[in-house]
Amino acid sequence: MPTVFDQSGLRFEYPENWSVDQSDEGEDGGQVVVSGPETAFWHLSQHAPDVELDLLFDEVLAALRSEHHEIEVEPAQVSLEEVELEGFNVNFICLDLTNTCWLRACRTPMATFLLICQAEDREFARVSPVFLAMLASVLRNLA
Repeated sequence: MPTVFDQSGLRFEYPENWSVDQSDEGEDGGQVVVSGPETAFWHLSQHAPDVELDLLFDEVLAALRSEHHEIEVEPAQVSLEEVELEGFNVNFICLDLTNTCWLRACRTPMATFLLICQAEDREFARVSPVFLAMLASVLRNLA
């Protein structure tokens, strides 16, 4: 049975065996991190509606490059719940394991949302449907 997160104007469902950590970051919004029992995490941050997406993506990609040095980056566009999301698929090696990271962003009249999902590849194959279901839940509840 899923658990419901409902705070700071965000409402979504997530697996009951995952943990949640939330922080507020001023008037533009905050962030929530939902962590799985293994390596997976789902990090959603809220920003001003007019923030430059390229700046957000550049910041995250720079952080990934500084930590993992060699990363592979592919542009990605997806549609979910009739919302267009743009971003990147990122692959890198950490502790001799390959990892996948999704960066996705969308704009609403109220805010820009940046999602970072990451897990070790074998786990990613299992949890990517969970990542998508959580994001779909967010998008359904923004309307």
